[in-house]
Amino acid sequence: MPTRVPKREDFTHLSPSLQISLIFPEIPETTTTILILFHGLGDSEAPFAAFAKNLNLPGVLAISVRGVSPLPPALLGLPDSEHPTRHFHWGDDLTLSPSTGDLDPDPGFSKAEQLVLDKLIRGTLIEKCGWETNDILLFGFGQGGSLALGLSSRIRQGEKVVDITKGEKPTGTAFKGAVSIGGPLPTSMIPTLSAREKSRTPILVCHGRSSEFLDEDAVSVLQREFVDVREAKWKKSDDSMPGNKDEMLPIMQFFAERLRGW
Repeated sequence: MPTRVPKREDFTHLSPSLQISLIFPEIPETTTTILILFHGLGDSEAPFAAFAKNLNLPGVLAISVRGVSPLPPALLGLPDSEHPTRHFHWGDDLTLSPSTGDLDPDPGFSKAEQLVLDKLIRGTLIEKCGWETNDILLFGFGQGGSLALGLSSRIRQGEKVVDITKGEKPTGTAFKGAVSIGGPLPTSMIPTLSAREKSRTPILVCHGRSSEFLDEDAVSVLQREFVDVREAKWKKSDDSMPGNKDEMLPIMQFFAERLRGW
């Protein structure tokens, strides 16, 4: 089907299961790429909508997505009476890691995958509006970065379509690119097929010198699962959002390259 610029009403069927904020280019008809943003644990879509607006990437429609489940206020040291909640997460559950006692970085992402990949991306952007997976960029922070990498891993399997001459074949097996700040690839989102091919989605991972989750082992896992892995190791120690031009530079360079290319 011919590609068309999505309209706000194209997404109304996603609510209330999936809440989003849309940031259109100044001239919506110039849209050539879609950027989907995933916030970190305990945040919401609003700050990342503002981040996308400040990025102001030419010809890019940004979609900032709210986490699929509310985070209990008590986990953030807030009173239970806070309502409505402004804190969300992407996991199937909230589980503690037996080794550290902290929240498990891989709580399972089945619900987020079903809502984001199946309903938002395939059901709305592709089937309803005619876009392809290689028109779509992903950006995530922390747990949202893990989701971005996980979706990029999952999509290598594609959707099975029937070709009357060749039988079933996968389609839509790679995104235009994905960026994760501080979030590793969840083991639960790596296909179990032993003879699997590497994902063809180009990825960029950004982290501090003393990253909690993106250590050498986590980067090695990415290199095993993806064809094209870039790494930006910041001078600061933590994995917080970029706070200056030097930290934003590798992200903007990656976006510029991906917007120019396939």
